[in-house]
Amino acid sequence: GMQSHLQALLSLYKVFCPEQVTITLPGKVKAFFKNPEGPWKAAITAVRQRNQGASPLSQAVFLGTSQPQSRKRKWNAQLVIPASSRNTNNLEEDRQKSHVYLYSTNKSFPVEQLQTFPQLLQNIHRLEFPSQMGSVLTNPLLLHYMNCVKDESIYLRLYYWMGQMLQEECTWCMVDNPREEEFKSFLETVYKSECFLQEGFPACEEFLYKTLPLWDGFCCRSQILRLVSWIPLSSSSDIKSYLYDPLAQLFFTSSIYFKCSVLESLKELLQNWLNCNMIQVDSELSS
Repeated sequence: GMQSHLQALLSLYKVFCPEQVTITLPGKVKAFFKNPEGPWKAAITAVRQRNQGASPLSQAVFLGTSQPQSRKRKWNAQLVIPASSRNTNNLEEDRQKSHVYLYSTNKSFPVEQLQTFPQLLQNIHRLEFPSQMGSVLTNPLLLHYMNCVKDESIYLRLYYWMGQMLQEECTWCMVDNPREEEFKSFLETVYKSECFLQEGFPACEEFLYKTLPLWDGFCCRSQILRLVSWIPLSSSSDIKSYLYDPLAQLFFTSSIYFKCSVLESLKELLQNWLNCNMIQVDSELSS
């Protein structure tokens, strides 16, 4: 049967190879592979730094000169994840090949060497997509690629990766989370990617619907209200229960500034709906 630890393992597989896991998994799976000592270690480290000063290692992490080690640190304050399609040895071999070899038609083009838009145009049908989906959000060329090549596996990988990150790193759903600034930066990056693609991410929509009832209206306020403006159009009953009702509870008990921020976000949401609807109507008329 579907035991909880097997569901957690399958959900982990689904992040990397969603096309291989065909069964339906529950939306919220207990994090079996999370280190339970993380909050304690973070608290101990904070006490040591406060009493003894910042260590050279922590300074290196702050300056961006150290290499991330754990899964939690695979995205830094700017969420700069390097695009990697293969291992380093194969990449070095490719760099030693000739220019003609790189542009041959029977070889995939490594994403590490994608630097310009003309390169994207010439190699768009043989581009090897990065192994780390987080690198897509900070790479305009890869976002262009997502728009041009409607590969469902790409969207599935991004959907499961982003959903996992949002669920595990949500600041107000965790006790004493010390990475609020990193989470804000992550949400900002997601929002900029949505603006670039002119559409919201399904994983982001699910995250908002699940966490808005628990949101205090203060933590990551600007980022959350920006993400709200890209929720796709759905049934009025869903919008009311999952979006309007949680915001209304905060709206009537918050300051004037918060009320204006919510109204501005809903105005942008309406504009995005109208723009998407006009694009669909134009495409239907042209067809």
